[in-house]
Order: sequence, then structure tokens, then C-alpha cells
Amino acid sequence: MRPKKTILCVDHNEQALSVRTFLLETRGYRVLPVSTAHDALALIERAIPGSIDLLLADLLLPQMDGNELVRRARQYQPALPTMLVSGTVNSAERASSADVFLPKGACSPVEMLERIRVLVARKRGPKKAVAPAQPVSLAQAS
Repeated sequence: MRPKKTILCVDHNEQALSVRTFLLETRGYRVLPVSTAHDALALIERAIPGSIDLLLADLLLPQMDGNELVRRARQYQPALPTMLVSGTVNSAERASSADVFLPKGACSPVEMLERIRVLVARKRGPKKAVAPAQPVSLAQAS
């Protein structure tokens, strides 16, 4: 069985956070739900690099917006894939730091899950090419 991918999910709206957590956990992800950007940064700072597979955050967080959260998170873990979501349609212009931006309500849960799947797969990196085995003739083997 494959190890579960870990997603750090940040939203100050407890209802949205619990719905997103449920959606992700029922698809086999391990979710670390937090309600503030400061809690998320504390987790990222303490985490072993590579142990968090994705940072999924609301763009509009109190005290620190999602862009700032992404910038600070990358100071601790530069390779961490990030996704920002927002309920305000014009936020697409403001979500400049993350790898992916999705407007809440304008994308289906299926689309969000597919984007997440691609981001966590990309984190693993490309598959290594295996050099083809050189044929060995019977004359060389003796």
C-alpha cells in the first residue's frame, strides 16, 4: 500500500476547513487542518522537509494573506507545492505566489482533487529513466 500524502490545509472558516478535510481524507490523504497562517508556518518550520506534500490555503486569511503564507513557507521548504483558493472572483489576480489558484465555488471538488493529485505527483519528481540492459553474447560471457 502506498504511504498517504500529507496535505497542510489552512482556512479560518471552520466549516470550510472541515468540509475540505473530509473531502481529502475520504480520498486517502492525511490532512493537517489549521485555522491560522501562523499555526501553518509553525508546522512547516518543525516538519522534516518533504514530509508535507502540499500546502492548501485560503487566499484571504486574517493577519497574513495566503500569498505571504506561501512566501514564508518556501523559506523553510522551497520545494513545497502550494495551492491557494478564494471565494472572491477577483482574487485570481492577487494569488501570485502559489503554484495553483482555484476560485471556491467556481471549480468542482473533482477538479480540485485532480489538481491536488497532479501537484503531489509532481513533488515526487520525474521517474528516473532506466538504461536498457546491454545484450551479452555467449562469446563475451565465456
